[in-house]
Amino acid sequence: MRIGKVLEYARHWKSTAKEVVGHSVLFAQFLSLLHLTDAYIFSPTLAHGPSMLPTLNLTGDVLLVEKLSPLLGKVAPGDVVLVRSPVNPRRAIVKRVVGMEGDTVTFLVDPGRSDRSQSLVVPKGHVWIQGDNVYASRDSRSLGSIPYGLVLGKVFYRLH
Repeated sequence: MRIGKVLEYARHWKSTAKEVVGHSVLFAQFLSLLHLTDAYIFSPTLAHGPSMLPTLNLTGDVLLVEKLSPLLGKVAPGDVVLVRSPVNPRRAIVKRVVGMEGDTVTFLVDPGRSDRSQSLVVPKGHVWIQGDNVYASRDSRSLGSIPYGLVLGKVFYRLH
């Protein structure tokens, strides 16, 4: 009689273990899909600060950034992009692309103090980025042209 109960318990435990393993595999697949989507297709990001006023809010906006365009070479002047900061690689910055490699860009050197402008040609493999608020933006005017490899994605939607 005792052995029968032990066998019944073992059969029940075996079916429960199979169910747990099945759910664990499904959960692992979901997390893998989530990671792949976030790393290679699109992801949300928070952007705040004055550099993109009036396009983005000072207090912050949640942006959806698609990550395929930079890989496919589909970034163009006028696009708002997410870029790995060349100064602090732990940070990402949001700016507008003003020029691509080979383009001649003209910009105000110090818009708060003078109207002096400068022109230069964007080097091969680089982009020129600027914030929409030229008075309060740290961008290519102070950092120089940015390597195209630092472009992480293109903003395609702003959540309100």
